Amino acid sequence: MLQNLNQLNWVAIVLAFVAYFILGYFWFTILFAKLYRISLGKENESQKPLALLFVLGPAVCMLFITITTAILFSALQVRQPIEAFIWGSLIGIGYLSANTVNIAINPNIPKPILYGAISSGYHFVGINMVAITLVQNI
Repeated sequence: MLQNLNQLNWVAIVLAFVAYFILGYFWFTILFAKLYRISLGKENESQKPLALLFVLGPAVCMLFITITTAILFSALQVRQPIEAFIWGSLIGIGYLSANTVNIAINPNIPKPILYGAISSGYHFVGINMVAITLVQNI
């Protein structure tokens, strides 16, 4: 399976990754900025510029998620948008959202359910954007 990396549509992978990354910017800094800060217990703190780690770290993670999804879709021969949405939803709920909520449930996140809902929503929408982009550009 991994020997077929050169057969993946890398243009589609880059487009899907960029869409996922841009969605993250809008999701966490515009659409849900206030709720996200509340979920982290930082609603009363002044917002500081983000360190490079907090931009590049998620970007690298999203890139791995996007490439892994492309490999999975290639192995499963996912070619139709409805199939992509079904698999994207399964990945979004079964892996990304479940893992996000699991990480959120710890003493360092003051409002884990709110944090989990915001972040899970992002990953659900984002992975489905990735899924649709991958199959539209085969």
